[in-house]
Amino acid sequence: MRDINKGAARRTSGEQLPLAFAHQPASGREDLLVSERLAAAVAIIDSWPEWPSPVVILTGPQGSGKSHLAEVWRSESGASDILPLSGSNASVKAGEGPVLFEDADRAGFDEVELFHVINSVRQHGTSLLMTSRSWPLSWNVALPDLRSRLKAATLVEIGEPDEALLSQVIFKLFSDRQLSVDDRIIATIVSRMERSLAAAQEVVERIDRLALARRARITRALALEVLAEMNPVDDSRGE
Repeated sequence: MRDINKGAARRTSGEQLPLAFAHQPASGREDLLVSERLAAAVAIIDSWPEWPSPVVILTGPQGSGKSHLAEVWRSESGASDILPLSGSNASVKAGEGPVLFEDADRAGFDEVELFHVINSVRQHGTSLLMTSRSWPLSWNVALPDLRSRLKAATLVEIGEPDEALLSQVIFKLFSDRQLSVDDRIIATIVSRMERSLAAAQEVVERIDRLALARRARITRALALEVLAEMNPVDDSRGE
């Protein structure tokens, strides 16, 4: 049996990884893969502008689908992107129409400006969608009025994907690259990979690049080799 743990060592010096080409993912509403973990988030996006509150915060781990949902909402609402920093006029934009603030926990913001953004949204009847990897209560906000506004926002959490969703995601990621991969290979990938959408994106990228480098089709053996390199602690699991 082929030893998948020695895949990297067996590669010849002539086997070069190709340049990374940009693959445009399908990111429309019809491309959303709706599962139980994503249902509440999809429902809140679909229900706009009839939101329970003018401010909605989507939270979830990296690669959980927040950016896809934000893109769907931006397209539907015509929202403008904002970064609430001092002097940014983000609060002015918030009074003119829907606004989107992505990666709020990592992008950073001025507390006073974000407070004014939320007030502007409430005053003018517009909408604010924020995305974050963490809950707003963990953002270490010092301004009491801003903390109060964030507590009043509608919070929707996206959970970790199950195997059924991961299978759909991997199929979609390969399809975005115009690749057709056997269902049994996808099942093998899902059974051995980390349970996250970020990991799904990485494994598909690596498999595609290795297949291109070898000018070979995507096989189960090739997929196992990539998975063993990504997560060697699992390489002893039974077939």
